[in-house]
Amino acid sequence: MTLRLYDTASRSIRDFVPVTPGRCGIYLCGPTVQSGPHIGHLRSAVNYDVLRRWLTRSGYEVTFVQNVTDIDDKVLAKAGDLEWWALAYANERAFADGYATLGCLPPTIAPRATGHVPEMIELMHTLINRGHAYASEGDVYFDVISYPEYGALSGQRIDHVQGDGADDHCKRDPRDFALWKGRKPEEPASASWPTPWGPGRPGWHLECSAMAGRYLGETFDIHGGGLDLVFPHHENEIAQSKAAGFGFANYWVHHALLNLGPEKMSKSIGNVIDLAHVLGLVRAVEVRYYLATPHYRSTIDYSEESLLEAAVGYRRIENFVERATERVGAVEPALAPAFVNALDDDLGTPAGIASVHEAVRAGNAALAAGDDAAVRSALAEVRGGLEVFGLDPAEWAASGGDSGELRGVVDSLVAVALEQRQAARARKDYGAADSIRDQLKEAGIVVEDTPAGPRWTL
Repeated sequence: MTLRLYDTASRSIRDFVPVTPGRCGIYLCGPTVQSGPHIGHLRSAVNYDVLRRWLTRSGYEVTFVQNVTDIDDKVLAKAGDLEWWALAYANERAFADGYATLGCLPPTIAPRATGHVPEMIELMHTLINRGHAYASEGDVYFDVISYPEYGALSGQRIDHVQGDGADDHCKRDPRDFALWKGRKPEEPASASWPTPWGPGRPGWHLECSAMAGRYLGETFDIHGGGLDLVFPHHENEIAQSKAAGFGFANYWVHHALLNLGPEKMSKSIGNVIDLAHVLGLVRAVEVRYYLATPHYRSTIDYSEESLLEAAVGYRRIENFVERATERVGAVEPALAPAFVNALDDDLGTPAGIASVHEAVRAGNAALAAGDDAAVRSALAEVRGGLEVFGLDPAEWAASGGDSGELRGVVDSLVAVALEQRQAARARKDYGAADSIRDQLKEAGIVVEDTPAGPRWTL
């Protein structure tokens, strides 16, 4: 079975056929950096990181573009006494650090809106010349009525669309949206760029079309983002891009949201949980497991209970990998047919992780039976699946993930305690040996005696 993805535009699951055989171009709407990331943002990053890893594992050469909106009404409003660009850059780094903490591969390209004003000016020229845009009092607007297919992505009927109410006196129609915003007197000069229509800054929708075209070409494979972006952002991207003569994205892949209570997690609402908070409860790899294993099109209702349950689930897998590796050594990761079928079926991560857990159960039974060949086979399938999910314990340990330096310190301290325990057992002082084990357990460290000697886990 080939990879199949749900395409929002066609409202159907379609076989993935790339523009160029063997290659895949992905554009993901990245953050607007008026503030730092919350775990809803990080869900988006993890979901598309898994998609990217699966495409790569399936043999595609992937170009992954994730933009940064570093100039925007919200950025200017939040800057206060700071320079807007200083605020934007600090938050951009916070997002990058959050992605890296959760093991996301860095984008192939991470373009900033402010670095692509020439491409935006060129795109506006094209739209004006083709009769789809117009300048008015220093702004430039897209003429929605000029594009008959407007609303096809979201299912909106053009006669039901309402404008946003902003600068309606400048528009021909309240439904028209801004491609370019002329500089307002109260805005800093540093937040504007010269254009044939006067100084100003880009509209949110324009920048994505310009950057996607710049790095992926006029027609590319996958455009990603959250369901909350379908209208108006992605609808407007399609309108301006196709009106300019671009083929634009062949597949529109949208992930569902992460809710806190009855509403989506949102900076504008203020109901957000940041990464630092959840890292106070579980390890980074366990946060990734929590975000990666639900289906990308299913809503996650955040709770600490569900987060902790996910952590326990990952630790079961991790425990098997450690025990099996001690028994049979390192193995080459492999993919179970059930895992491949699950991931090819619209990135079916729940069925994929279920196949990993099934291999863990089989592997644990093989460990108990002393069947090393079966242990080796199960370990290969577990590590193969975890590799696609970005959850392989060996990779996290090698990269220093989950505070690798601290793990080294703890490992050394536990080793001292275990040496004392072994010495107590050697002199038959079993009370002292048991006391050391119990003290370690109270500290969250479980000691297991194996034929190869004692081993510990958190």
